[in-house]
Amino acid sequence: MNIMDFNVKKLAADAGTFLSRAVQFTEEKLGQAEKTELDAHLENLLSKAECTKIWTEKIMKQTEVLLQPNPNARIEEFVYEKLDRKAPSRINNPELLGQYMIDAGTEFGPGTAYGNALIKCGETQKRIGTADRELIQTSALNFLTPLRNFIEGDYKTIAKERKLLQNKRLDLDAAKTRLKKAKAAETKASSEQELRITQSEFDRQAEITRLLLEGISSTHAHHLRCLNDFVEAQMTYYAQCYQYMLDLQKQLGSFPSSYCNNNQTSVAPVPSASSNVIGSSTLTSTSGLVIASPTNLNDLKECSGSRKARVLYDYDAANSSELSLLADEVITVFSVIGMDSDWLMGERGNQKGRVPITYLELLN
Repeated sequence: MNIMDFNVKKLAADAGTFLSRAVQFTEEKLGQAEKTELDAHLENLLSKAECTKIWTEKIMKQTEVLLQPNPNARIEEFVYEKLDRKAPSRINNPELLGQYMIDAGTEFGPGTAYGNALIKCGETQKRIGTADRELIQTSALNFLTPLRNFIEGDYKTIAKERKLLQNKRLDLDAAKTRLKKAKAAETKASSEQELRITQSEFDRQAEITRLLLEGISSTHAHHLRCLNDFVEAQMTYYAQCYQYMLDLQKQLGSFPSSYCNNNQTSVAPVPSASSNVIGSSTLTSTSGLVIASPTNLNDLKECSGSRKARVLYDYDAANSSELSLLADEVITVFSVIGMDSDWLMGERGNQKGRVPITYLELLN
């Protein structure tokens, strides 16, 4: 027998097997043939594997969206990954915003309050951009890569063996059908032999599939460790961002941010709000300024005397009518009839001047 004859016979056998499976599958769907059911344990394992695959894909895709909101950037990274090439480094949004702020502050003048503040904010935004880049790299390595390896590796193997099990099951049921239809003794003997072979192959494939599926529990344990790594990376990122903004807030608190108009009417600068700060309850106006709630201020104005207050942030007086402040010092404050609601009169020794209420914390 030459190679060509062998290939022809093999193709004919494969075609016969395919046709037999197709007939069996169709008759099962029409309710005209019996179907061998898998045992309950194997069915549960198959269901667990399918559920794991579906949710892993959803979590993986949404994590990618979280880390890189730009869909075009995600497509570009995917293409470079498939080409086994490193994607070119691109500036991220916080870094771009930071650069714009630094450029604007430089043009306005680093010696001006606004220009100085823009430069400080820009530097902070760049640091946040660097932290964002580190979060993406760490999450991709410790969280996304293991999830992708499961989808593209382990689950593909499971799906392949599952498909093979389905084919072996169709072969088994087709052999059972042929045995039932066999009438001649010789045909029955041949059909019984075929049934024994297909049953053995089905049982072997079921065992292989079961062993693979039982590894899903180990997959869950591995993904749990990866999830902990992802949470730790996020915790580090948000802690860094919080610290950067806290440092920035302290720096901005030392800048003179109140400006006088022709009538010498000024608006109090606003640092961070605190539950015990005099102006902690605030309303935002359409111009973007924050107006202090009069609750605690009214309490002070109704008192005939003065109160002690602790200074929360450094403050440089914008003009001679104001009093410069140092963080953590304690001064005496009192209200003056006709004074702007965002300001109080402050007194420290022989020095006296207006102070912004948002920089103070009343003491009992």
